[in-house]
Amino acid sequence: MQLKPRHYCGLVGVFGVEDAPKILYTGLFALQHRGQEGAGIVVSDGDKVRSIKGVGLVSEVFNRPHQPLSTLHGHIGLGHVRYSTTGAPRPQNVQPLVVECVDGIWAIAHNGNLTNAKRLRRDYQEAGAIFQTSTDSEILLHLIADPQYRSRPRRVERALGELQGAFSFLLMTKNMLMAARDPYGFRPLSIGKLGSGYVFASETCALEQVGAEYVRDVLPGELVVVDDRGIRSSTFCEPVTGSLGQCIFEHVYFARPDSMVFGQSVHEVRMRLGQRLAEEHPVAADIVVPIPDSGMAAALGYAHQSGIPLDYGFIRNHYVGRTFIMPTQDQRSDSVDLKLAVVPGVVRDKRVIVVDDSLIRGTTSRRRINALREAGAREVHLRISCPPTRHPCHFGIDFPTRGELIAAERDVDHVRKFIGADTLGYLSLNGLLAAVEHPTDFCTGCFTGRYPVETDQAHEKFALEIPAGNPN
Repeated sequence: MQLKPRHYCGLVGVFGVEDAPKILYTGLFALQHRGQEGAGIVVSDGDKVRSIKGVGLVSEVFNRPHQPLSTLHGHIGLGHVRYSTTGAPRPQNVQPLVVECVDGIWAIAHNGNLTNAKRLRRDYQEAGAIFQTSTDSEILLHLIADPQYRSRPRRVERALGELQGAFSFLLMTKNMLMAARDPYGFRPLSIGKLGSGYVFASETCALEQVGAEYVRDVLPGELVVVDDRGIRSSTFCEPVTGSLGQCIFEHVYFARPDSMVFGQSVHEVRMRLGQRLAEEHPVAADIVVPIPDSGMAAALGYAHQSGIPLDYGFIRNHYVGRTFIMPTQDQRSDSVDLKLAVVPGVVRDKRVIVVDDSLIRGTTSRRRINALREAGAREVHLRISCPPTRHPCHFGIDFPTRGELIAAERDVDHVRKFIGADTLGYLSLNGLLAAVEHPTDFCTGCFTGRYPVETDQAHEKFALEIPAGNPN
């Protein structure tokens, strides 16, 4: 059996705040868009460490009669929402992961993908180590517990230095909280101040939701430690010289528009993407229609630049989650039908420009274009606010193989025919990079096939092999 360990998730951590469980719950609720498979919270009062986690949405996991949030108490804690991956959800994989080492309890939460996890896992298993999950995140716990690191100064820094790939980590003991980012800075992680305490989060929208004031981002290659002595920082790995590897797909799709990610407003970046898209792919039309919600700002930018009025031709059912991050194609397809409904009066007899953030497998766009035609749209012109996605992501996004990416082996006209649009226009790579500050600091590997760091080819399929007989 093969399970995919990709982690495109949401993290929240707190230290020195009253009612930490409530703050963590609220922060995770703000980050629910980053993961819908499972959620967990671990809290310490300085003496005891308690946790609740499970498969489901934040509102479900922490409101079950047998494990209400009210059973957690403390001022230190971390929380995690998990991005759906291929295969049945495994409760063991829900984070934070909590283990007991010789020096006490450790908990971790991870966003990213470790490209050397397969090799490290095999090394530990051959030495007799036992793994409880199929996630790459567990590797860090084994490194921390390893005597060769435990008995040396800068233990956590040395363990982090062994990891390759993309990671933002939150780590916790009963009296300390730590935050770290990989030296390329693939995944975001921000620091906020709440009263006399601190809050860490994958996106600043979570800081604002809990009333914390944004201070700064955790730097690439930095470990931040907070305990009773205050907050301090060290470098476990020097940041890369030249270009970083910040994931540009955060701005294209994943992040909430009210967040600051990598120091830039997501909403403003998406507006610029739409404006540039209108310049590169103009077309005579009656209305611009966004795909809710991640296509909204780009559509607004397109409308402003083109002078074509914006209208809401799709209405979203907010009780259906994000279809891109659902585990299977069948689930994605079914959810497309439930998620969006066409407003016939808006599109009937109109030439419609549809603006979406990305075009990955093509099945979702095909259904939406067909729905517009059934509602009476005269023409449908699809505009995508990023370049064609032609390559897999090795660092945490579910672009698993080139074979599943519609643009990988097909030109634009073939894609257009498959989805049923009258015209199709992708934003150019130059147009994408023109919308962000410091464009050389972004990873565009899913568009170009050029990655900031070499990856282990044995890890190309993002799979950990789990012996037959293990639970799904």
